Amino acid sequence: MSEDKSGSAKLWGGRFSAATAASVEAFTASIHYDSRLYRYDIAGSKAHATMLADRGILSRQELADIIRGLSEIEAEIDAGTFRFRRELEDIHMNIEKSLVERIGPAGARLHSARSRNDQIALDLKMYLRDQCDIIGDLLAGVQTAFVVLARHYLGQVMPGYTHMQRAQPVLLSHHLLAYYEMFGRDRTRLVDCRRRMNLSPLGSAAMAGSGLPIDREQVAAALDFDGVTANSMDTVGDRDFAIEFVSCCTLIQLHLSRLSEELVLWSTEEFSFVDIADAFCTGSSIMPQKKNPDIPELIRGKSGRVVGSLISLITLVKGLPLTYNRDLQEDKEPVFDAVDTVAASLAIMAELLRNLRFKTERMAEATRHGCMTATDLADYLVVKGVPFREAHGIVGRTVAHCIEQGCELEDLTIEQLQQHSRLIEDDVFEVLRVEGSVNSRISIGGTGLRRVEEAVSLAEKQMGIA
Repeated sequence: MSEDKSGSAKLWGGRFSAATAASVEAFTASIHYDSRLYRYDIAGSKAHATMLADRGILSRQELADIIRGLSEIEAEIDAGTFRFRRELEDIHMNIEKSLVERIGPAGARLHSARSRNDQIALDLKMYLRDQCDIIGDLLAGVQTAFVVLARHYLGQVMPGYTHMQRAQPVLLSHHLLAYYEMFGRDRTRLVDCRRRMNLSPLGSAAMAGSGLPIDREQVAAALDFDGVTANSMDTVGDRDFAIEFVSCCTLIQLHLSRLSEELVLWSTEEFSFVDIADAFCTGSSIMPQKKNPDIPELIRGKSGRVVGSLISLITLVKGLPLTYNRDLQEDKEPVFDAVDTVAASLAIMAELLRNLRFKTERMAEATRHGCMTATDLADYLVVKGVPFREAHGIVGRTVAHCIEQGCELEDLTIEQLQQHSRLIEDDVFEVLRVEGSVNSRISIGGTGLRRVEEAVSLAEKQMGIA
């Protein structure tokens, strides 16, 4: 093996006659970020070694020495006493080099029938498989917070918006459960993503498979995979699973950003719909009166990082020929950053949601302005036999009259309403009331109290809330 200037032997160095330049070592090293994969690398190596021994490629003593050495390395990394060496490039070679130094030639035999190409695919899949579960649990925490709020504020009304204009009155709980549904879709996407990635790549070797009598299915079963990948060339060049995972993360962060935008708006004096606990806000260094919603603002800002991670991965693979190319080393930092950002954002959002108060009187007051029951009046006329487009025009003229007079629809007398349509009778005032409007929305998925009560109960059952 060739020796570099620091005296370290490269595990791949037999073909080379000159030491690797220090600048090249610095540029190509990934150990400073892929060290977080050590548990998966060691677990994969133990399963691989066990299979090699079962197939007669390793002796039982060699297997015992390998398992012992890997366990020692894992314990040292756990304790923070293991010395990672940049000249060994990555987590795989750091572990393998240390293993060889500890147990001798048996450590070098561990790499039989595998390559770093299928090894890193294995490590990354196992890591992301766990992250799907972890982030799924964090999503459940956010969903639970919304369900608790929806139950607490059941029956309270607020304006619903389209185009950021007051549109129709809705129940606050209905609005909160919209986010419950969003984050629920995020959870199911992660479940699907996990299922698709859960095929073991190990045994694909560098790109053509192995000529040794290995048992890929044994290793897959030992590592809780559902099976093995079908094509060795596709396997080592595939990062679809990482792109799909970060795509899931991007949607999660975008949903968090939309929520954050509403919390920022609603906490302003102009809206004054929500009060975020002081412990989750900051002040101004110059304006003593300020209470800034920094957590939602930061979550909204961090969305760019996750979107950027997705763009990085897409760009990374767009021009790569089969099979493995060193470009793929650049896959891990965007993945890790997306994981860290989304996990932190979900955790703090769940905590924040448990520490805010909705100003329900202010919300209810906001529904009393803007002729928000106009659609209900149109529906009333439709029931009376008026075609909807004609009803729309009648109500539009009625609203114009209200604007001229500076009043609301429910302020009009029956005589004033009948000036626009003789079909309007005294029973119209029930549908012109905000509460009547809300409770009339009884279609599945609507904001009527009965439907929202059903939705809250179902969500509580789904989240295991007593």
